[in-house]
Amino acid sequence: MFLLWPYAAIRGLIVSLAAPEDPQLLLLGLVGVAIAIGLILARGHVVLFRALTLAAAFWAGFSLLSIHAALFGTVMLARPAYGTYEMRVDEIVSELESGTRAIVSSITPTGTSRAVPMRRARIVIADGPSLAPGDIIRAPVRFYAVPGPVVPNGFDSQFHAFFDGVGAYGNATGAVERVATGTSAPERLIDGIRRGIGARIDADLKQPTAGIARALITGDQSAVADEARETMAAAGLAHVLSVSGLHLTIVAGLVLVTLRGGLALVGGIHRFVSVKRVAAAGAIVAALAYFAISGGNVAALRSTIMLVLVLGAVVFGRRALTMRNVAIAALIVIATDPASVFRPSFQLSFAAVVALIGAWELMSPPDGKDKSLLACAGGYLWGIVLTSLIAGAATVLFSVYHFQQTSPLGVVGNLFTLPLVGFVMMPSAVLATLAMPFGWEAPFLAVMGWSIDRMLDLGGLVAGWSSGFDASPLLAPVALLFGLVALAWFTFIATWHRLIAPVLLVPVVWLFALDHPPDVLIADTTQAVALRGEAGLELAAGKSDSFAVDVWRETYGEPIVPGSLLRCDSVGCFGTSSRGFTVAIVRDPSGFYEDCGLADLLIARRPVPANCGAGTVIDADSLVRGGVQWLRWDTARAGFEIRPAIPAVSRPWRAVQP
Repeated sequence: MFLLWPYAAIRGLIVSLAAPEDPQLLLLGLVGVAIAIGLILARGHVVLFRALTLAAAFWAGFSLLSIHAALFGTVMLARPAYGTYEMRVDEIVSELESGTRAIVSSITPTGTSRAVPMRRARIVIADGPSLAPGDIIRAPVRFYAVPGPVVPNGFDSQFHAFFDGVGAYGNATGAVERVATGTSAPERLIDGIRRGIGARIDADLKQPTAGIARALITGDQSAVADEARETMAAAGLAHVLSVSGLHLTIVAGLVLVTLRGGLALVGGIHRFVSVKRVAAAGAIVAALAYFAISGGNVAALRSTIMLVLVLGAVVFGRRALTMRNVAIAALIVIATDPASVFRPSFQLSFAAVVALIGAWELMSPPDGKDKSLLACAGGYLWGIVLTSLIAGAATVLFSVYHFQQTSPLGVVGNLFTLPLVGFVMMPSAVLATLAMPFGWEAPFLAVMGWSIDRMLDLGGLVAGWSSGFDASPLLAPVALLFGLVALAWFTFIATWHRLIAPVLLVPVVWLFALDHPPDVLIADTTQAVALRGEAGLELAAGKSDSFAVDVWRETYGEPIVPGSLLRCDSVGCFGTSSRGFTVAIVRDPSGFYEDCGLADLLIARRPVPANCGAGTVIDADSLVRGGVQWLRWDTARAGFEIRPAIPAVSRPWRAVQP
């Protein structure tokens, strides 16, 4: 049952997130104690004991969000705050021409500035000195509330910011003054190494090559050009940008092979130590060092844990590649960062590695000790094909749900480029990094840059072939639950029967988890309103280049350009959608006298009179409480299905207006 513990914990997290209020810590503790007592009493009853272990894992998952909220959460800023503040720089998120993004803490007002309640904030600094973790700064700042999700069930910035201790975003409105320089803390040392590597890369390589090189070595994707990112995604190469198992395995593998080969040349050393085990220990150190400078995303953390477990098994003479190691890695990530379970990176990473380990166990490939060089090369290429197919199939559900994106020719893209990544790009990255302290990195970075350019060329070729084949359906959240059940089955069943659930997943999702697009979208913090016309969603109000509209375009795959469905004047707008319902947007209070009772949908970013007889009303209060509003017209009942982006729950990561 140990293999199912992560899935039980994830189920507990899902139920906890769906609860309308935070459970009391005392109640969580009492139930936990009761389950622990039950486990002690049931030790002689195998079936009951195993069931209680799953119940304990479920309850642990159910409790984790509340525990982490108490330990690491923060008060969320509800309304903007302006003033001059002294702050400690905790982290430099990115440094771009548009400004430096930094996480700050210990935010103290100076003079008559208003105090703010949050533990930490993320601010953008456009003008000021070069900063590092630990620095104390003073600056005039405008703080504002962390925005909520832009579509229902979309990425929730408030939720993830809360568990990072970030209660507000902000902008420095003037020059930043460094009051004190930070001490030589570990994070300052690591930040200095990462920024030093980035500076060397920028000095030797040009964009977009430099941005990708920085992403591969330091994990900083902020400088990756949008065009390069889109090309790699279309070609099925987006995983190359995120430091994960591919990169860590190559780095650790290079160190392992180099150490093992070098030690084997030392005569008689095998009589004193195991060369293989010493090399594995050195590879663990290399993996941990790479993880430290790579920024530590979820995929990198999972991969590092897996590598430490695998190489640790080599050190101690145990079997390395097992589903148990996957479960251990999952439990560690869930326990230390439960909010990451709801990020795409966690879901994609673990789905891929579960599928790959499970397929490896089913195929039981030969060791290949007596193969010819040609056979080994063919096996390597066939391995790329199989790996791409297996990982692609395992992650397609999550890719479609989160990004509405598939890579139909991803196998071809990986077959073309992964040999380049494995044999040229990453080895030259390792050598360049090792040579930087001596100033000898230029030739290695040149080789790395050449390989990145060739990867982009090949990716562009495959992306061109894929154009027109990237349409994806919209999926409801229940699709993720179906995927979780299928992964649990695949993990637990060790025989070929493990394939039954993934095969059944396709028709189940098709029958029960397909979603439909909206007919109306209403932004909460801007004036944007999208309305369905004959050619799709049209922008009826607001700016077409706003963040919300850009996300709507990506999510629903529609251009959302300004249309002419509504007729507008100084009081408001009125018109009819292609679905047959009427819409009124009231800008001036006098518009209520004209449009109340006439429109099927009335939109007003102000309070609506109680006697307004409109069909469905979306007013200022609806937008404050529910955020972005998603509506679909139901012709049969002549009414709207409404989905607010923010559910009607009272949770600490939701800012409450005073």
